[in-house]
Amino acid sequence: MKHLEVSEINANHIQLDYHSMASMLEDQAWHGIDEVSWKAEFPYVPKVRFQIAYSSSHIFVHYDVEEEFVKAANIRPNESVWEDSCVEFFISFDQKKNYYNAEFNVLGTGLIGYGPAIKEERSRLENSEILKVDTFTQVRTLNGVKTWQLILAIPVEIFGLELNALKGTSAYANFYKCGDSLPRPHFISWNFIDNPTPNFHLPNYFGKINFR
Repeated sequence: MKHLEVSEINANHIQLDYHSMASMLEDQAWHGIDEVSWKAEFPYVPKVRFQIAYSSSHIFVHYDVEEEFVKAANIRPNESVWEDSCVEFFISFDQKKNYYNAEFNVLGTGLIGYGPAIKEERSRLENSEILKVDTFTQVRTLNGVKTWQLILAIPVEIFGLELNALKGTSAYANFYKCGDSLPRPHFISWNFIDNPTPNFHLPNYFGKINFR
């Protein structure tokens, strides 16, 4: 199982645009989202990577995506963003008993759920809570190649944590890219998932992340 070290950065305030935010994260390592757990049925693999860092008040996740089609039909919190060009970040702070699933499309439209892996026991955060996540995105087509980037600035209060609570702790997480309603659906992840059908809600396959 893959694991990673997450560095603390000095980010006392959120920048105003994507490029300023990306510059703040430029020293952080890139990690691939390239595990194709259901290759026989869904062989298409977009190029996806991510950075992650944290501050006293936020977790930052930066996605870089290249794919053949870019779709963004969902525009309100808690809509079906997984049907669009979508990236996802699942994290557990209690040894995988419960976890948050943060899912955002290329527009920065998001949904966030919480609970155990049992679907009937999970719930969605209120729209007002999801809108506390600042998103920074850019999209371009250059020489026919479509790329997009998204930075999530997630307040630790979303996870029920106090300021400065992350330093020196560990959690379990996985990172994903999907597009259920794209012309070529795909389901790829940072850590491989050993399951017969696509399912990201399997915390046994989360990797350990350490907040240094």
